[in-house]
Amino acid sequence: MPIPSRWFRRKTAAVLATLAAVLALAGGTGMALADSTAGNGSDTAAASAAALATTAVSSGTAPALPCSGIAALDLAADVPGVPFEISSATELAAGSNTLGNWAACYVKGVIAPQIHFELRLPESGWQSNYLQVGCGGLCGNVNTGSAAASSGCVPLTTGAFAVASSDEGHSQGGGLFSTDPTLRADFGYKSDHQLAQAAKAIIKKYYGQAAAHSYFDGCSQGGHQALTEAQRYPDDFDGIIAGAPANNFTALNTFSHAWTAQSVFLGGGPATLTTADLAPLHEAVLRGCAATDGIIADPLGCTWDPATLTCRAGQTSTPADFCLNTDQVATLHRIYSGPTDKHGKLLYPGYQLRGSELNWAGVIVPAQATGTSGDVNFVKETLRYQVFDSPQPTLTYRDIEFTEAYYKKIVRPNEGMYDATDPDLEAFKASGGKLILWHGLGDQHIPAVGTMAYYKAVQKTMGGTAATASFARLFLLPGVAHCGGGQGPSDFDALTAVVDWVTKGEAPGSLMTTSTDSVGKATATRPVYPFPYVAENTTGGPADEAGSYTPVASIAEAGLTLNWLGSFRSGYETVGNWVNGKWLVTKGKA
Repeated sequence: MPIPSRWFRRKTAAVLATLAAVLALAGGTGMALADSTAGNGSDTAAASAAALATTAVSSGTAPALPCSGIAALDLAADVPGVPFEISSATELAAGSNTLGNWAACYVKGVIAPQIHFELRLPESGWQSNYLQVGCGGLCGNVNTGSAAASSGCVPLTTGAFAVASSDEGHSQGGGLFSTDPTLRADFGYKSDHQLAQAAKAIIKKYYGQAAAHSYFDGCSQGGHQALTEAQRYPDDFDGIIAGAPANNFTALNTFSHAWTAQSVFLGGGPATLTTADLAPLHEAVLRGCAATDGIIADPLGCTWDPATLTCRAGQTSTPADFCLNTDQVATLHRIYSGPTDKHGKLLYPGYQLRGSELNWAGVIVPAQATGTSGDVNFVKETLRYQVFDSPQPTLTYRDIEFTEAYYKKIVRPNEGMYDATDPDLEAFKASGGKLILWHGLGDQHIPAVGTMAYYKAVQKTMGGTAATASFARLFLLPGVAHCGGGQGPSDFDALTAVVDWVTKGEAPGSLMTTSTDSVGKATATRPVYPFPYVAENTTGGPADEAGSYTPVASIAEAGLTLNWLGSFRSGYETVGNWVNGKWLVTKGKA
C-alpha cells in the first residue's frame, strides 16, 4: 500500500523516537551493535568461513553421475512448467575455474524460448548449497565466474556451492529484446525463477539428492533480480543478497538518468562539467561536509551548498583556485536534488549524495564538454525499446518530460513488468528467508537513497524496525561506487553472513569491508552496520583500521523523507499483458 504522506513529514520528535527504538533493538534482538566492533565482526566472519572451508575440504557429497552423463538427461517431466534442454556438460579443471580451486562439471543449457544458462557443479566438496548469481546492466550474457558480495568467502572457493546464472533471455546488452513481449517478461521477472527450478533439478540428478539450501547474490540488475525473487517467488531461495538494486527499474532508466543528463547538458548544449572538474569539486565537498579522512561517513546528513563555490567577479577557475560558474552551480543543485516536477515532487525516489563526485566520470559527466555520458545512452535504450508498446527509435533523453502526466505515461504501465518495489515480504519471511541489502553511498548509477527509501517502506509494511531486522537488513558502504570501487573499502563477504543467518540463526551485526592493493594485500578496513547506523571514528585511531570505528545512529538516515510521485506498493497495481499487438492493463499481482 502507499506510504501515508504524513509519515514522510514526521518531525524531529518522531525521528528521535525511531532512533530510540533502533537503539533498543540493538541492545536486545541480535543486532548486537555494541559488541559488533570492527575486530569482533572480522574475527567472527573469519572463524565462520574457516570452519565452513574445513568442512568443505574434508567432506562433501560426491556426484551420483559422471559429468558426461548430464548432457543425456531428459528432465522435461521433472520441471513440467519450465521447458529446458541441456546443451553440453564438460569437465572444468580446477585451474580454469575463476570461482576457486575446484574442478567442476560445467553445464550449459537453454530454457525456452532462449534463456541461456550455465551451471558449475563441484566434483568434490559440495555441501548441498546452491548459489544463483545475477547479472548487470540489461544483462545479455552469462556470468557464473564471479559473485558480487563474496570476497573472502572460503567455502565458495573450495567448492561448497553449485553455481548458476543466465543471460535473462537475450544475447546482447541493448534494449532491442524488449520489443518482443516474451523476452520482455523473461528479463522483467521470469528467467531467474525458471533457472532456479531447472538448476535444482539438474543438481538433484547429478548428486542424487536435492540442494539443502539455496542462495542468490546479485548487484545492480542482479540486485533487481534478487528483490524480484524475494517479492514474487519467496520459496526459491533461503538467503538473498541484493546489492545496489535497480528495483525501481523504469523510473531509474528514464527519469533519474535523463535528469542528470539534462542537468549536465543544460538546454542540450555542451556539458557544464567535465571529468577535469571532479577532483577539485570533490575536495571542496569533503571540506564542506567536514570529512577528515577522504570519505563522508553519513552523506545524507550533509547539506553543503555548491553556491558557496560561485566564482567571484572576474575570477577564472583553476585547479588551485577552483570555482563554479552559475550554470555549474545550477547543474549541481539539480544533481543533488534529483528529478523533480514543477511542484518539487520527485519522479524517482533518490538523488546523488555529496561525496560521490569522483565516481561521476563517464557516467554523469563526460570527459569533454562536447562528449556524451553513460546516462545519455542508458535513457536511449530504455526509452526507445522498453517502456512503450512499440519501438520509438527517435527518442532521446531530451524528450523526457518531468511532469506527473509523463510519469504516469511511462511508469504505470510497466510497474508489473520491470519493477520490484513491493515492500510486502511477508511470504519470504514466513518461508524462513533472510535478506541482506547493501548499497555504496558513492553510487554513480543508482542513487543509494532509493534503496534506503525502499527499506523504510519494508519496515513500515512489515511491522517496524525490529520485525524487519529479524529477516532483512540494509548495509550502506561509505565512498563506495556502483557495485564496488570508489574511495571507500568495498570488498566484503555477505555470502558467509547470509549463510550463517540461514543455517545458524546468526544475524549480521556488522560486515567488514576491505580495500586491497594490486597484490591482494589489505590497505584499509572499516565495518559497516545495519541501517540507520554509520561507522564513525570515535576513538581517534587510524582511519584505515577497523578498530577505530564504532556504530553511531544516523538521524538523517532514520528521518529520511521523500516527496515522491510514486509509492512502494503491497502488490503490483498494474500488470502488463500483451494481447493482439498491444499492452492491456489489469489489476492484481503478476
